[in-house]
Amino acid sequence: MHVGGRVASWSIALTALLALVVTVSAGIGPVWIPPEAVTKVLLEAIVVPTAVNVSGATLDVTTRSLFQFPVEDLQRQIVMQVRLPRILLGAIVGFSLAAAGTIMQGIFRNPMADPSIIGVSSGAAVGAVGFIVAPIAFPFGLGLRGAAFAGALVAAFGVYLIATQNGRTPVATLLLAGVAVQTFLGAVVSFLLLHSGESIRRALFWLMGHLKGATWPEVWTSLLLVALPFVGLLVYARDLNVLLLGEEDAQSLGIDVERTKRLLLAFSSLVTAAGVAVTGVIGFVGLIVPHAMRLVVGPDHRILLPTAALAGASFLVATDTVARSGTAEMPVGILTAALGAPFFLYLLRKREVHEL
Repeated sequence: MHVGGRVASWSIALTALLALVVTVSAGIGPVWIPPEAVTKVLLEAIVVPTAVNVSGATLDVTTRSLFQFPVEDLQRQIVMQVRLPRILLGAIVGFSLAAAGTIMQGIFRNPMADPSIIGVSSGAAVGAVGFIVAPIAFPFGLGLRGAAFAGALVAAFGVYLIATQNGRTPVATLLLAGVAVQTFLGAVVSFLLLHSGESIRRALFWLMGHLKGATWPEVWTSLLLVALPFVGLLVYARDLNVLLLGEEDAQSLGIDVERTKRLLLAFSSLVTAAGVAVTGVIGFVGLIVPHAMRLVVGPDHRILLPTAALAGASFLVATDTVARSGTAEMPVGILTAALGAPFFLYLLRKREVHEL
C-alpha cells in the first residue's frame, strides 16, 4: 500500500481508538456515567457558528449545537467541566511525548532515547520548582506553566549549544552533553527542594507528573503549542528517514544534515516543553509508545510519527484513567514509571540497544 494510504488507514484506526478511550474514560469516576450518555454529551458539544457580531474590539460569535439529546444536567456538567478537560489535556500531552520520543529515537538511532534525553524535562523541573520556591511575575498570568516552559527550552537549547562545535552537532556529543546537563539540573532541583520549606509538598506533587485540575484554557493553549511544531516534524519526517542511513550518506543524497537535525531538535523540544510545562514530568511515554508502534508499522517516520503520536494520546488517557480510579488518586507519572521501567529492562534483556 502507498505511504499516504497507510498513514490514512492507521490514523483513522488510531483516532477511532482514541475516541473510544476518551468516551469510556469520561464515564469513569465517583459518579458512573454510561457510555451512551457520554456519547450524547460529546455530540452536543459539536457546534457551528450561526452569527458573528463585532462591537468595537469585541468579537461575539453565536453558535448552535448540531445535536440535542435528553441528558441529565449533572452528567453534562461532570463530563464537560470536570472530566473532559483532564482527558483531552492527557491526550495532548501523550501525543506530544510520543511524537518527541519518536524523533529522539530516530535522531540517536537508538530505541532507548526519549524526550528527556536533551534535558527538556530537567529544565522544566528547575523552572517549575524554582517558581514554587520563589515565585516571580510572568506575563499573561502564565506563572508556574510559564516558568516550566521557559526552563525546558533554556535547557534544551543550552545542551544544543554546548554540543555544537564549528557548526556541527555530533549525536554522541549531544547525548553526553544531555546527560551532563540533566545531572547538573537534577542537583539544582534537589537544592531547591532542600530550601522549599512548606512548598515542598506542592513541588514534589508537580515532579510526580499529574493531570489533576486541568482547565479548558490549558487544553486550548497546549493544543496550539503542540500542533504548530508537530507540523514541522511531519515536514521533516522523510529527511529523518534518510538520516538513518548515516550522516555522510544523507549528505550525499542532498540532505542538509546539520540544518535538519537543528530543526528536528527545536521542534521536538517545543513539543515536549508544551507537555511537561502543564503536567509535570511524566516519564517513559516517549520510550514505550514509539518503540511499540515501530514494531507494528515499521521504521518509516512518515507513518511512524503520526501513528505513535495518536497511540501516545490513547496510552496516557488510559493510564490516567487507571491512576484516578482507585480509592486514592495517584499521579499518573508514578504509573507510567511503574510500567516503563520493566519495559526498559525488557529492551536491555533483548539487547535492542543497537542503532535503528
